[in-house]
Amino acid sequence: MPAREPARWWTLVLAVTGGLLTRLAFPEPGWWGTAFLGVALLYLALRRDSARWNALVGFVWGLTFFLLLITWADEAVGLVPWLALSTLEAAYFALLGAAWSWARRGNAVWRSVGLQVVVFTILFVATEEFAAAWPFGGFPWGRLAFSQADSPLAALASLGGTPLLTGAVVAVGVLLARIMLAARRLEIGRLVVATAVVGGVLVVSMLIPLDTQAQTGGLRVGAVQGNVPGIGLDAFGQRQAVLNNHVTGTLALLDQVEPGELDIVLWPENGTDIDPQADQTAAELIDGAAQAVDAPMLVGTVEYPPSGGRYNTAVLWEPGVGVTATYTKQHPAPFAEYIPIRSFVRQFSSAVDLVTRDMLPGTKPGYIPLESERLGRTVGIGDVICFEVAYDGIVREAVRAGGEVLVVQTNNASFGVSDESTQQLAMSRIRAIEHGRATVQISTVGVSAVIEPNGVVTQQTGLFTAEQMVATLPLRDTLTPATRLGSWPAWIIDALAVCVVLAGAAGAHRVRRADRIETAV
Repeated sequence: MPAREPARWWTLVLAVTGGLLTRLAFPEPGWWGTAFLGVALLYLALRRDSARWNALVGFVWGLTFFLLLITWADEAVGLVPWLALSTLEAAYFALLGAAWSWARRGNAVWRSVGLQVVVFTILFVATEEFAAAWPFGGFPWGRLAFSQADSPLAALASLGGTPLLTGAVVAVGVLLARIMLAARRLEIGRLVVATAVVGGVLVVSMLIPLDTQAQTGGLRVGAVQGNVPGIGLDAFGQRQAVLNNHVTGTLALLDQVEPGELDIVLWPENGTDIDPQADQTAAELIDGAAQAVDAPMLVGTVEYPPSGGRYNTAVLWEPGVGVTATYTKQHPAPFAEYIPIRSFVRQFSSAVDLVTRDMLPGTKPGYIPLESERLGRTVGIGDVICFEVAYDGIVREAVRAGGEVLVVQTNNASFGVSDESTQQLAMSRIRAIEHGRATVQISTVGVSAVIEPNGVVTQQTGLFTAEQMVATLPLRDTLTPATRLGSWPAWIIDALAVCVVLAGAAGAHRVRRADRIETAV
């Protein structure tokens, strides 16, 4: 009996279910294992030969995934932008569906299950890389790697960064799909091999050592989550109240430490939306807090240059001195912190006019030199601001520039009581593993956390609370393989993706369509 392709309706059911399962792998609830099942169902859904149909299937999988993943975008900027961003991200997986159809048609790929695993993995990782880069600098929020902070696979991030970790998730997912097919067909040999490979990947990952020991001393930090009056877009309408909250939180650190015991105090992004370099009252409040705890403070603030626009900036404030170092956010969020193609976008949402001054990008890596009297040297602080934690290169360059610890300053107030904050925390945990750096995520409203270099959370605050954390962070200066390799794994994957699609398309004429269907089904 000739092979039959899966029914169209069934592939759509698989796509919707796969997108839902993939979403569940991310916080909340963070059931990391469902990412494997989500990928497995996507692979099974893409077994028809038609590139057009598979593009639709990939789109449905991606739309289901992203609509559920970024519901916080509706909270922050409204229904239309949430739907538009979800649709854009889903379009990348439509491209994946078509690309997989073309690549699979090559003579070698359709004959070999092993090559199908490899090629599908390459195409999926390349799809993520494309989405993370274009347009307007990309949006890497939904990388599968960020769902794996509690997974046995997480240690792979230290070897090859997010491309390797995502690749491992996809490979396991495809192998699970092949296990399902082999079990249905009673192909015992393939069933045993695929199961053994899945087990091998998990075992190898768990054997990767993640060193958490201090190499260059310990940094005593205090972190202040000051909270804000209100929730949502209007949370920062009372700038003075927000500043006062963080000053109060700084003074509250003295319930846990004596003056002079801390090496640095960390404030979040937008800890003060009143620029202390331009406003004397704000400067006096911040300096008073710094002198009370007798420690430098890394303060998230804003700057308004005379030429127009604004900068999202972190300043290192030395008590009695003022600003001694700064970092300016390199990747402002498009359609949130600045509005590209403003006149066009205004047709869909008048909310664009809430951004009256576009944010300008910084040009230097997030490196803050902290002169530590206690340690008798300059300590490198690797600093990134808010969504920048999702971008591989920005975090990596902060470490390469000399960051011995990582600080993620963020403001989650605009996203309400949603999963955005815990999703971001999962990213910070993966970055800690990837670069072997203790990490502090400090938010205006939570969730804030202290993270060990192996990704383990040792302290965590609640959401929309005023809390403080005190911790000693292990300072480290060795570079992980992932940090050393930099963007090379991603570039190699991208090149391979182009090659396998072109090779598959070129070789398709050598394989009868009936034979391709027989193998796929």
